[in-house]
Amino acid sequence: MKTRLPPWLKVPFPGGQNFLQVSRLLREKELHTVCQEARCPNIGECFEAKTATFLILGDVCTRSCRFCAVAPGHPSPPDLGEAQRVAQAAAALGLRYVVVTSVTRDDLPDGGAGLFATTIAAIRESSPGTQVEVLIPDFGGSTEPLETVMAAHPTVLSHNVETVPRLYPRVRPRASYHRSLELLGRAAGGGMTAKSGLMLGLGEEKEEVFQTMADLREQGCHILTLGQYLRPSPSHLPVERFYTPEEFQGLGHLAQGMGFIHVESGPLVRSSYHAHLQAICLP
Repeated sequence: MKTRLPPWLKVPFPGGQNFLQVSRLLREKELHTVCQEARCPNIGECFEAKTATFLILGDVCTRSCRFCAVAPGHPSPPDLGEAQRVAQAAAALGLRYVVVTSVTRDDLPDGGAGLFATTIAAIRESSPGTQVEVLIPDFGGSTEPLETVMAAHPTVLSHNVETVPRLYPRVRPRASYHRSLELLGRAAGGGMTAKSGLMLGLGEEKEEVFQTMADLREQGCHILTLGQYLRPSPSHLPVERFYTPEEFQGLGHLAQGMGFIHVESGPLVRSSYHAHLQAICLP
């Protein structure tokens, strides 16, 4: 039986003039976005505002997290021209703040870190002064790929813990909560502005959410996003409960009280949602 969405999760069907223009540009440049691959509910709003979150290293992931709509499988070799095409698209859209993420590439020796660094450099060469946020995988816990990305000096280094540690075996069976915390701690300790995000509605208890937020702050995480998990298909994990906008507001206030520089908390919030506005709050 299809779950009926509460009214606060219903969004207009995308299709405005800017939406079509951005979609056409992405096709012409042969680029992927997490907006499309992960079936983000905000795609209409973001494309209409002429912004997108670029997905590098292809559209096939080597992991199969049970919440994610990105296709798992055996990906193709990295596209060496992808960084330049991302930079060209960002310039064509006039972006002053660009978010770049990737599928997880456990098949690559550096996990794709080199292409992240190359993409950051290409964007800045094509659009001087543009800020770049990267949402990276955990690189299997290896420190060298993280150092490669950090050496490219992104404006924000983001890595999502996604859920509370108790649910990792069910939600992210090939990931590690403590490995993700360590990555964020290394990033923050190395002078990066660190960011992370949580999906709610997978069966977590509120006390577990509080503890996870406290864990993130202990690692020096600066920016936090909180959003509602939405089931991409019947083969993915079901939604255990829908949080109300008021509950998200309360959690956001609590997180701010913990010392996060910026908190974005709401049912439709995703990691890169309004990311350019989050960066305004940076010291």
